Amino acid sequence: MKPDRCSFCKGKLYEGKTEFVAKVGDEVISIKDVPAYVCENCGEAYFTPKISRKIDGVMRAFHNGKLLAHPIAAGEVEIESLRYQEA
Repeated sequence: MKPDRCSFCKGKLYEGKTEFVAKVGDEVISIKDVPAYVCENCGEAYFTPKISRKIDGVMRAFHNGKLLAHPIAAGEVEIESLRYQEA
């Protein structure tokens, strides 16, 4: 069943693909090209129950150390620690 509108901004949804990113302890997992209904305004993604179960399976494998994955380059920055020049 396709959701009608975004529950956050009430924008229209379209069928597309998104990236699912989760932080687990000190590690980050990124699942690319996940089918979803995506809000055209804010980008919020909604997954079908079938896709949610697949994501859960990947996360279980990740937690159990049974997932063969390539490390990804990721940066984590605290906004208060940044020093930069404003334009």
